[in-house]
Amino acid sequence: MKLTFWGAAQQVTGSMHLLEIGHYKILIDCGLDYEKETYQEENQQFPFDPASINLVILTHAHIDHSGNLPTLVRMGFDGQVLCTPPTADLTSILLFDSVELFLRKAGRKPRTKRGNFSGPKPLYLHKHVMDTIDRFVTIAFNKPFKINGDISLTFVPVGHLLGAAAAILTINDNGIEKKIAFTGDIGRENYPVLVNPEPLPEVDYVVSEATYGGRMHTKDQTLEERLVQEITEACIKSPGRLIIPAFSIGRTQSLVFALNQIFTKKLLPPIQIFVDSPMAIQATEVYRKHHNLVNQEAKDFYQTMGDEFEFEHLAYVQTMKESKDVSNYFDPCIIISSAGMLEGGRIQDHLYYNIQNYYCTILFIGYCAKGTLGYKLLSGAPIVRIKDREMMVYATIRQTDLLSGHGDHNDLVKTIKQTGQPKKVFLVHGEDKSLQSLSLALQEDGFNVEVPERGQAFEI
Repeated sequence: MKLTFWGAAQQVTGSMHLLEIGHYKILIDCGLDYEKETYQEENQQFPFDPASINLVILTHAHIDHSGNLPTLVRMGFDGQVLCTPPTADLTSILLFDSVELFLRKAGRKPRTKRGNFSGPKPLYLHKHVMDTIDRFVTIAFNKPFKINGDISLTFVPVGHLLGAAAAILTINDNGIEKKIAFTGDIGRENYPVLVNPEPLPEVDYVVSEATYGGRMHTKDQTLEERLVQEITEACIKSPGRLIIPAFSIGRTQSLVFALNQIFTKKLLPPIQIFVDSPMAIQATEVYRKHHNLVNQEAKDFYQTMGDEFEFEHLAYVQTMKESKDVSNYFDPCIIISSAGMLEGGRIQDHLYYNIQNYYCTILFIGYCAKGTLGYKLLSGAPIVRIKDREMMVYATIRQTDLLSGHGDHNDLVKTIKQTGQPKKVFLVHGEDKSLQSLSLALQEDGFNVEVPERGQAFEI
């Protein structure tokens, strides 16, 4: 049995791991690697024949885990994609949105003399997304699924995002049973809307994410306290606006629920809130559809107060005209818009009109990969390029990790310790400092740890 790491190896994005059991090939995740400026061109080159892959296991919907599936299909993959029901629904939304982003990028530059777009060629189109969705086969949590006579799969809830799962594979390898856990992205306890990560079983091998290796989440303040503080500073003490870049899927729903709780308790005077993301509206419907999978706090709130995602002074913005009207709304307000790393989406319009506004605060609530506009702002860049224009940064830039969907260093160590004494722990999906910090901590606890390079293969 051979395991090769083709993505998220010594970096965060582009999760993709190839497990070969004899002649049977399983790809665990197939995400977009967007840490390079030329990521569309880079993602077209698979280091294996897509047609040779028998099966894909998708841990969750986020685009760095799912976003290159249509390219895989376009280039010859014709097998099934196994995932949980919410993951199938949320991935569909994200993939169609990716097509729109590709098409916008393709049309940014002037047409050639032949009338073709001269921007980056789209990685895939709507047809390829539909072909990909046709391959989804959904599996419930904690229900062993027999892939073939030698391999079975169990999805274990890990929080992080609705439907997110660790994939536990039990394999008969020439008469020897072996278990391997792919954690996907591990969530954190007591996160709004989402369930706590469940303990993983004992296994022989672990492939774990390491996003927050060496880092601890803020403990001296609750999310409610921090949001009240930021809103007070940005919208009440001064008549300004608070812009919160948030991923439409997952982060936005948790943030809206947290704000609902704050205003229901009357901790702040009423303030207009805009959720400017059609994709967030679609994703919220998925959360309603799979309401049986949200956490008990959200279920209890629904029973006593009603819909977690609807309350007074909250408006969901659908059309571009409505979005432009938000830009012209001059009373204090909160604008929640995607994308979280500022790489596209309507958030760029709000930044364009507010980055030079002294009365605007931009609050980051999640991770921003290197090279993204969000990363540049968080790094203190005094000038950024938005919509092909160099702009001075006068807005206040703030950040909190209290809505990060990733477990911190201790959460990661706890998850890995649940798996007993695996023969080897592979760390992926992290920046170098995080990988090394987590690796060192695990080695001190007696674990055999590898931090694989891209393309590195291991016989297990």
